[in-house]
Amino acid sequence: MGLIAWVCLAHVASMLCYAIYPTLLPQLQQEWGASNSAAGLISGMFFAGYMASVPVLSGLTDRVDARRVYFFSSLLAAFGCLGFALFAHGVWSAAFFQGLTGAGIAGTYMPGLRALTDNLGDRAQSRAVSFYTAVFGFGASFSILLAGGFAATLGWRWAFALCALGPLAAGLMIVLGLPPRRPPAPGPRALLDMRPVLANRAARGYIFGYTVHCWELFGSRSWMVAFFVFSQSLSAGGPWPWSPVLIAAIANMFGPGASVLGNELAMRYGRNRVVPAIMVCSGLCTCLFGAFSGMPWYAVVGLSFVMLSLHMGDSSALTSGMVANSDPNIRGASMALHSMLGFGAGFIAPLAFGAVLDAAGGNASPGAWTLAYASLGMVGALAPLLLKLR
Repeated sequence: MGLIAWVCLAHVASMLCYAIYPTLLPQLQQEWGASNSAAGLISGMFFAGYMASVPVLSGLTDRVDARRVYFFSSLLAAFGCLGFALFAHGVWSAAFFQGLTGAGIAGTYMPGLRALTDNLGDRAQSRAVSFYTAVFGFGASFSILLAGGFAATLGWRWAFALCALGPLAAGLMIVLGLPPRRPPAPGPRALLDMRPVLANRAARGYIFGYTVHCWELFGSRSWMVAFFVFSQSLSAGGPWPWSPVLIAAIANMFGPGASVLGNELAMRYGRNRVVPAIMVCSGLCTCLFGAFSGMPWYAVVGLSFVMLSLHMGDSSALTSGMVANSDPNIRGASMALHSMLGFGAGFIAPLAFGAVLDAAGGNASPGAWTLAYASLGMVGALAPLLLKLR
C-alpha cells in the first residue's frame, strides 16, 4: 500500500497544471475577446497535445524504464505551464502552451500507471489501477482550487507559474522513490504499431468504452466553471453562497469515490454489466444538466455532483479492464492507444461544445447550454448500443 500511496500522491502533484485554464476560462475569454469556439480550441489543445504525444511516450515504456519517461514528461508539463504564464497573450499562443502541457501530462498519466503496475503482482493490480485513476479527480480539484486562489490574489499568470511546481515535484518523486525496472524485450513490433493492440478483442472493448467516457468527462469539465458563471447570472435569489470555482472543485472531489465504487461493483457483478449501466445513467444526466441553468443554485450544484460522480463511475473499471486483458509485452502500447483515443475525444469534446454554444445562440442563451450538454450526453447514453458492450 505504501508504493500505491506514493505513486498516487505523485499523480495528484502532476495534475496541478491540468485544470488551470478551464478554471480561468471566463476571465481569459473576456480579456482576450475570444469566441466560444476559440475558447474551446484553447481547452481542446491540451488534449490534442496529449493525444499527439501519448503513443510515443506510453509506448516507450515497453522499451525503457517508465520512470525515465515520467521524469522527462514532468519537465515538459512544467515548461508548458510556465510558458503559458510568461508568453500567452491570446488564443494562438495560449493554445500552443496548452498543447505542450497536455503533451507533458501524457507522459506522466499512463507511464505512471505502468511504473506502478510493473511493481505489483496480478492480484493487487486491479485495485491499484482503481486508486490511481480515482485520484485523477483529486488532482483536478486541487488544480481548480489553487488556480482560482492564486488568480484571485496574485493574478492569472502567477496561477500558471506556481502550479508548474506540481509536475516538477511529481517527477522527482517517481524517479527517486521507485526502484529501477527493465522492461521485457519489445520484439520486432514498431513503436507506433497499434495493430496487435486492436487485434486483442477483449482489451479493445475497454479502450473504445474509455473513449466515450472521456468525451463526456472532459467536455463537461472544460466548460463547468463557465456554466456555473452563466447559471449564477440567472439566479433570482441573489448571489450564490459558493463561488463557481469552489463548486467545480467540490464536484470533482466526488469522482474518486465513485471511481473506486464503480470498480468494486464491476469486480463483483462483472464489468460488462456495470459499465454499460453507468454509461447510460451518466449520459442521461449530462443531457439534463444544461436545462438546469435557471434552477435554484442548490439544484444546479446537486446535479453537478451527481453528474461528475457518474462520469467517473466507469473510469477505473474501464482502465483496469484494459490492463487485465492486455498482453504484458505490449502493455505500454495498449495504454498508449487507450489514452490516445480517450484524450483525443477530450480534444474534440470542448471544441464541439463551444461550437454548439455559438451555433445555438451563444453563452447567454439557456437553450444553447442545454443543446451543448446534450451533445455530450447523447454519446454516452447511446454508447452501449453502438459499441455493443456486452
